[in-house]
Amino acid sequence: MARPEKVRLGDLLVQQKLISLDQLQLVLDQQKRTGRKLGRVLVDNGFITEDQISEALAKQLNIPYINLKYYNPNLEIVRRLPENQARRFRALALEERNGALLIGMTDPTDLFAFDEISRVLKRDIDVAVVTEGQLLETIDRVYRRTDEISGLAREISEDLGEGYVDFGALSDTVGIEEAPVVKLLQTMFEDATQIGASDVHIEPQELRLQIRFRIDGALHLQTEADSKIAASIVLRLKLMSGLDISEKRLPQDGRFNIRVRDQAVDIRISTLPTQYGESVVMRLLNQSGSFLTLDKLGMPPDMLKRFREIIQRSNGMVLVTGPTGSGKTTTLYAGLAEINTVDQKIITVEDPVEYRLPGITQVQVNEKIELTFSKVLRSSLRQDPDVILIGEMRDAETAQIGMRAAMTGHLVFSTLHTRDSAGTLFRLVDMNVPKYMVASSVQAVLAQRLLRRVCDSCCEPHEPTPQEVEWLESEGVMRDSWGKLMRGRGCSHCNGTGYHGRMGVYEMLEMTQDLVDAAAHEENTKFMQAARDHLKGRTLVDAALNEMRLGHTSVTEVMRISNQVED
Repeated sequence: MARPEKVRLGDLLVQQKLISLDQLQLVLDQQKRTGRKLGRVLVDNGFITEDQISEALAKQLNIPYINLKYYNPNLEIVRRLPENQARRFRALALEERNGALLIGMTDPTDLFAFDEISRVLKRDIDVAVVTEGQLLETIDRVYRRTDEISGLAREISEDLGEGYVDFGALSDTVGIEEAPVVKLLQTMFEDATQIGASDVHIEPQELRLQIRFRIDGALHLQTEADSKIAASIVLRLKLMSGLDISEKRLPQDGRFNIRVRDQAVDIRISTLPTQYGESVVMRLLNQSGSFLTLDKLGMPPDMLKRFREIIQRSNGMVLVTGPTGSGKTTTLYAGLAEINTVDQKIITVEDPVEYRLPGITQVQVNEKIELTFSKVLRSSLRQDPDVILIGEMRDAETAQIGMRAAMTGHLVFSTLHTRDSAGTLFRLVDMNVPKYMVASSVQAVLAQRLLRRVCDSCCEPHEPTPQEVEWLESEGVMRDSWGKLMRGRGCSHCNGTGYHGRMGVYEMLEMTQDLVDAAAHEENTKFMQAARDHLKGRTLVDAALNEMRLGHTSVTEVMRISNQVED
């Protein structure tokens, strides 16, 4: 293919009537001040989308536009172009076509990039246009660090040989950045951050060391290595998090911070002694990424409106419930961010502090020095707060102090591990909180779960199995109200799982007067019946079924949520 011609993007977009001359002039002025690319400034101003720019370029140059969201690249061909070149030139090797390599480029008129890619690949190349956002996402996904991690693991294994090693002596090498163990961990964290993993599991087995990542709530095998390297990896992680390296018989918890690809990542670590060595699980909390706002959580509009009104009140308790990893903290922080104004004193008591929010006072609980939830909470009430967030209602004392605070002019947010919103009040009563206190202080209970989204790139219509049909009918969902049932085939975008990303589903029990009266009643059945009537057609399962009908998730995912709620 001949080298592409150079075109002036602004003139091209005006010529194709995608932007006006006034908009172009405004953006050119901004570009001069900031030095950023014209296309990026146009998109940030909302004058045009990345897709429109790419399609306009493709039309002008008479070359294809490829939407990478629906494209399944050949990984062997992709990796012919080294990752640093792919990132530098914003390019991706896609496929063999008519004896040449097809290269997706965000700017196919970049003649220097075209020449350099031809030189690196030593092949004739054809060019297609791709959008920058999709290109960078694809690069993050396809240039995985699996081979590098396996290679480093082998290197450590060879260094250790067959003999036994005094790992205590390795603590002297703490500052050696080039040590294979350090490189392995750095590469592993880079890969986990790149792929969006929430947790990293390092699990010694009898013959192998298994490293797995949790992505979108499901575990995926990253790599397997020789089990004898496990001890040196665990030692290094313990040193990084300030744990006792001589103690291998008891569980330990710690945390440390690292920078990965210019992002600050806070890592919580838990070690557990097992039959074949210490197992380590790390939770990755990306401090650079901003948390979601209430608008982005995916609550139905009517529920969102009511929730917003409730969190503007001056007193009472708002509880968010669900299992570990269901997004409770994200929801609470979205609520806090909304009411975080200069006239509000907000204090959070957490273990650990998961998000940093400017303008609020955040306290980390530390059980080792007896800085418990209840102790911090008592002190917090003497700090004249308007709003208090209690990370979790762990014991009766914390629950009672929180309830009293809610009754005496404070708005209190907290979380509980319960299956649904209706059972939450009984859980508090089980924790020895008096019934009258629960009935009068709780304003609303929001129960939530995270559903995996069907992958956009490989979704297809799905004919349910006999078991799925039986379950749907048992939930009162007949064939004429299934909607468009979809499933993911599995592709490179979703690591073969058929799912990519997650969404929240919610049910909210707002304590109306009749529910308050029922909650204070001696008979529990009275409250349960009133709660069921209140939630009719608006339960967690109803919300999940609605996402299924819209084709956003699969029948299997809805069944999983239903089993969690109804266990």
